[in-house]
Amino acid sequence: MSTTDRFYSENAETYVASGRLRDNPWRTRFISLLAAEASVLELGCGGGYDTQALLNAGLVVTPTDGIAEMAAQARARLGIAVSILRFSEIDFESRFDGIYASACLLHVPRTDLPGILARIHRALKPSGLFYASFKAGLGDGCDGLGRYYNYPDEGWLKTIYEGAGWREIDVAEVDGTGYDRQPARWLHVYARA
Repeated sequence: MSTTDRFYSENAETYVASGRLRDNPWRTRFISLLAAEASVLELGCGGGYDTQALLNAGLVVTPTDGIAEMAAQARARLGIAVSILRFSEIDFESRFDGIYASACLLHVPRTDLPGILARIHRALKPSGLFYASFKAGLGDGCDGLGRYYNYPDEGWLKTIYEGAGWREIDVAEVDGTGYDRQPARWLHVYARA
């Protein structure tokens, strides 16, 4: 088990308790770009706060998390099935209208990210919508909590997306914070299959 997986496994209850359902302009935009009752695969759902908002918007959501303890927390909070799905296990073919991956693919090793993005691309229907967010940087490393981050810059990320077959890649870079409350630059990415 990686130190990142161990962190989320051992701190799932505390991590989920620190969250809440709040306005999120990136999620709002994702919802606005999909038809009513669109099918959405959510990766790394954590405590399920985004899942709740997506469901409230009328989308048909399949929430997943790669950490069993996180999936259990979301399941208990939401009262719905939450599957355990590692990124390397994504094996759908043209199944979803949208895929939502907020602050989770940022933990994928840089060498593995192209293959994961290709798996996500295959899981979407033609012209399907994909959203993901990353902490920006100039190379990978760990934060003060021992969690691995791939820390991409916009140019590197666009190149990786293009190589996996994505089109209409739109990246916004903004200041923000994360769970550790440390300042960070965030990259919010929307792309079409």
